[in-house]
Amino acid sequence: MTRAEKEQLVAELSAAFGESNAIVVCDYKGLTCQELESVRHMAAENDAHVKVVKNTLAALALKNAGIDDLELRDTNLVVWGEDQISTCKTADKAAMAYKDRFVIKTGALEGKTVDLGTIMAMAKLPSRDELIGMLLNVWMAPVRNFTIGLDALRQKKEEEA
Repeated sequence: MTRAEKEQLVAELSAAFGESNAIVVCDYKGLTCQELESVRHMAAENDAHVKVVKNTLAALALKNAGIDDLELRDTNLVVWGEDQISTCKTADKAAMAYKDRFVIKTGALEGKTVDLGTIMAMAKLPSRDELIGMLLNVWMAPVRNFTIGLDALRQKKEEEA
């Protein structure tokens, strides 16, 4: 890569990291090209992005985005996105699919560095859509029970008549 290409990549990543609410750094050593592509597809399904970036360039982009505490060593793959839960779920799903070859190292949520435990806890949370579904189910329960009761009363009246 030429210096201009590197500067352009750092600028693009700085903007992307600045706009994202979640950044997860993973080790991908040992993954084949096809497996890496499947991780990219998992990320695309969850509106997240995946990129293998040289450590010095990633460190510059993270510093420009206001995240200084992430340690970048060895081989790194960066997963980032606007939705914290889906980004963490993407990294966790890839780690489960490719055990021992895809390892979550560290990350940042809302610009603050977090450890592996926090990322794993976020991955276990239900998504926004699932939470909305649960809330609607709770709200609809009284109405559902009322209509079941009315239907039972109707059937009883019809049997008596």
